[in-house]
Amino acid sequence: MGVAGPFPGSAGTTGPVMDRDEVDRALGRLGAEHEAIETSLLALQDHAGRRLLEGAELTGVTKDRWASAERSISLLWGYFEAYAAALDAAREVRARRRWPGREELAELTERLRGRSVTVANSAAPDGPQLAGPDRLSEQFTLEELVTRMNELYAASLDTVVTADSVWSALPARIDLLSAELRRTRSLARSVGVRPGEHPSGDDLESITHELTALRAQVVSDPLAFWRPASGRSSAPGGGRPDTERYDRAALALEDVRREIEAVLQVRQDSESRLVRVRDVLSRADRTLVEARAARGEVLAKIAASEVPAVSGPPTALHERLAAAAEYRRHSQWHRLSPLLESLEQEAEDELLRARESLTAVTAPLAVRAELRGRLDAYRAKVARHGLAEDPLLIERYDTARRMLWSAPCDLRAAEQAVLRYQGAAAQALAHRNRAEEP
Repeated sequence: MGVAGPFPGSAGTTGPVMDRDEVDRALGRLGAEHEAIETSLLALQDHAGRRLLEGAELTGVTKDRWASAERSISLLWGYFEAYAAALDAAREVRARRRWPGREELAELTERLRGRSVTVANSAAPDGPQLAGPDRLSEQFTLEELVTRMNELYAASLDTVVTADSVWSALPARIDLLSAELRRTRSLARSVGVRPGEHPSGDDLESITHELTALRAQVVSDPLAFWRPASGRSSAPGGGRPDTERYDRAALALEDVRREIEAVLQVRQDSESRLVRVRDVLSRADRTLVEARAARGEVLAKIAASEVPAVSGPPTALHERLAAAAEYRRHSQWHRLSPLLESLEQEAEDELLRARESLTAVTAPLAVRAELRGRLDAYRAKVARHGLAEDPLLIERYDTARRMLWSAPCDLRAAEQAVLRYQGAAAQALAHRNRAEEP
């Protein structure tokens, strides 16, 4: 909306009498202001946001601000009519003569610079900044009237543009999110996720109620969902829609959607996953059976050795696996999903534990095998150097071999016997090497 150019003189006084050129320039400027104001008022009148506000059932902040804006718009038209009438009257005075005399110039100066416009105050909106209290009319200069119209126009336009911005942004986004919510609810029902039976079903109900309430509030009170731009001199409509509640609902729905997709994935691959869990548990069971058998062998063949106990089969895991199969049989995917995830991890842990148990109980047999291998390796080395018939070596070899191949085997004593044979073999080889030196 236009703003009048600077006028000489102080408020309430006309100052020096204007000459003809000054009058003509002022009339041209005021005429341009008239056209700009009229264009702005007509644009405001035809604004889609204003038409929506007129036809909506408003509540809260928007209801109060629109009531004030309607009074401001009504007052704006009254001011504009007074402004147009004052301009027409000034133009009539100017049109009397091509070369106005002193009287005409004085009158024109008063009309163009003085408080020559009287406006009834009955339609004034609430608020002392727009109209003084308990006055039936107000007097303005044309410049003051333009300033007052600009203030009223800016406040009214801000209300209209802000409401229109919220209505243009939020309801459509809420509708799109509601459509996604309906698809997610349908998918949830297909996998057994229902309110009261699964947390995600309760979340979907909560999101549904929130979106319904949010849309109703946005439609009836759009200005409650507006964040003004920071700064005092922001233009009308400066700011952005407040989407905090919408964003929370969208994030919550995304979390639920991922959970439902996980449950749906369980429905699609649950059979193969259950087969894998059974296979892992079966391998764990077989490993534990092997560990128990190995423990008996170790106790029978190895003396003076601590052999750890072997636990029984994972009965609790087998029971939970049976429960998982029941959930799948009855299409209780929402119950199967978390149970299957934990079963997969626990079955792998059980197999690892069984393997560690087998390794622990067979450790003495591994030590005996290592000592046997070391003994035979040294005997072969001695034989290659022609010392196989050495009486001391034969005696110590036989002693170590008898200990390692008898049951139960005393590993500590057998290890000492192997070390004694190794020492004797090393001495014999060193003696032979010295004898062969020239």
